Parts: sequence; C-alpha cells; structure tokens
Amino acid sequence: AVLTHGNLSRQVQQGAAWFPHIDENNVAIGALPFFHVFGMTSVMNISLFFGWTIVLVPKPQPPQLVDILKKYKITFAALVPTMYIGILQQPGIEKIDLSSIENMFSGSAPLPVEVIKEFETRTGGIIVEGYGLTETSPMTHINPCGEGSLRKVGSIGPPISDTLCRIVDINDGKTDMPVGESGELLIKGPQVMRGYLNRPEATAEALTDGWLHTGDIGKMDEDGYFYIIDRKKDLVISGGYNIYPRDIEEVYFEHPKVVEASAIGIPHPSRGETVKVYIVLKEGETATEEEMIAYCADKLAKYKWPTEIEFRKELPKTNVGKVLKKDLRAQDKQQRGK
Repeated sequence: AVLTHGNLSRQVQQGAAWFPHIDENNVAIGALPFFHVFGMTSVMNISLFFGWTIVLVPKPQPPQLVDILKKYKITFAALVPTMYIGILQQPGIEKIDLSSIENMFSGSAPLPVEVIKEFETRTGGIIVEGYGLTETSPMTHINPCGEGSLRKVGSIGPPISDTLCRIVDINDGKTDMPVGESGELLIKGPQVMRGYLNRPEATAEALTDGWLHTGDIGKMDEDGYFYIIDRKKDLVISGGYNIYPRDIEEVYFEHPKVVEASAIGIPHPSRGETVKVYIVLKEGETATEEEMIAYCADKLAKYKWPTEIEFRKELPKTNVGKVLKKDLRAQDKQQRGK
C-alpha cells in the first residue's frame, strides 16, 4: 500500500484533533513494531508530533511489558488485545501500581469487554477501541476518549476528522444500506492510500471514485457509531498479526503427501484467532497432526503456524470447484458446540 507523506502527516493531525485533552507531558510505551503502520502512526509518529518520550520494548512479552509500565511510569499505551490480556495474566499483577496509565488505545482485533473493564479498574485509565487498515495509514474510526466521553464499548467508534464512511450492499458495492443494516464498509479521506505498488488492477478494484473498499462487513447505528461484524475477506488476525490463509495453503500444497489444503481462522483464548488447516491426503498416504504442524516450522513465521490440523477425505466446494470456507468455519463452530 503506497502511503504518501501527506497521508501520514494528515493522519497524525487527525489523531491530535481527536485527543485534544492530551498534552506534551506523556510517556508512551513502544511495544508495537514500527515497521507496521499501527505502531508507526499510533506510537512513533504521534509521539514525535506531541514531543513525548517513547520507551522502546524490543521483546514485548508480558513480563517485559509489566516491567516497563512499572519502571517508566507509562502514561500512554497503544497495544493489541493479546498484550492487554497477557499483562493481566501476569503473576502478582494485582500488587503492581499501574495508575500512571491515563490513556490506552487498542486495535487490530476486538478486545473482550471483560478485559477492558479489568484493565481500567487496575489503572484508572480509559481504553478506547478503533479501526483501521494499512491502506488508511491506518486509523479511520476511534471511540471518543477522555473524561465524560461518549464511548461505546464494543463499537469501533465514529469516523475521525475529515473521514467519510458508507455501508454499501456487499453484492453490488454501490447501494447504500439503511442505518442498522450490514454491508461492506467504504472509506474516503486524506489518509487513504494512493494505491497498491505496481498493481494497477488491484488498485482499481480497491478504489472507486476515491472510495476505498475495505472488504470488511459492518454497520452504523443511529448515533453514527460503527461496528465490524465480519470480514468479507478470509484474513486471520492472530495476536495482532494479519495472516493470509493462502500463504499457509501454498506451503502445504508443496507437501508430497497433500492433495488439497484449506486454512481458516478459529477462536483462541489469548490470541483472538489462530489457524486451523484442513488437509486432504493423496490416496494411500497417511500422516499425523504433529507431523503436519512440524512441517511448516522452517517455512512460515511462528505466528502463522497452525495449531490444529484436520484430515478430510474431501473439502466442501462450489459447483466451480472453489472451497467453501464459510462451510468449514460453520462445521468447526458446530464441533466446538458454540
């Protein structure tokens, strides 16, 4: 995604306008990677704009995060849900003073309501959830923040300054849906990318008259707050990282015993989602779940490793041969009794 200097500059100004109660006297925790647009904007660029101190955390595991929060009296934290959950699960956390934290931001995946409540109780601060994409620098929606704010827990908030949004029919991509009804979320604003690098067809598909098709299904309530219901695309978000199922499937397609493979996201208690792979073996072949999980160890980043493998004789498909991932997800949900 090609983001211009103008995109990134306007994005920081949007953030500053959204948080007027925040001044230059803050210490931010730098736990998000700055090579990712979330960390680059919400930690690095925002901190530079305000003149904050940033405390960098090279290995942001829960024990290190707790130590940094305690030692440097962090006042601003932008983290992903797994980090908030990991901090609360640390032994002795109830004895640690976290009251220096005033403002917290969570993105990349939904944050459980019970986690929000417990973290706010322990810190006295406020967590606001938002929404964004790499293509939008990334923020497009943020819940109101600050004392007496009209935050709606569970929503991604209203659009931020100078940002226009539409909910359109998921089939035609044009017809605006009534308030409260779901459809694809479209976004227009100064933070929207120029396009995809050297991919004119993908750019034309994503951008229509300046409107970015997010590929996410959402709805808007009567107060102008937005909610993400489902992903139109099959993206899996695990611990704040985006995982494309096709990357995993292509690895298994190279396995000499495998004839078909399909990856989906399944619920995980701390990471939000993890990967499950359905595999069809070649006739006469046998394999174990452990063998298949170990196979990808040197071929994929660890956060992409599947945690479950299910062997099938065949995969559900459309009449043109496309694997029906929605059926696999429904079957997995039924197996889990949910």
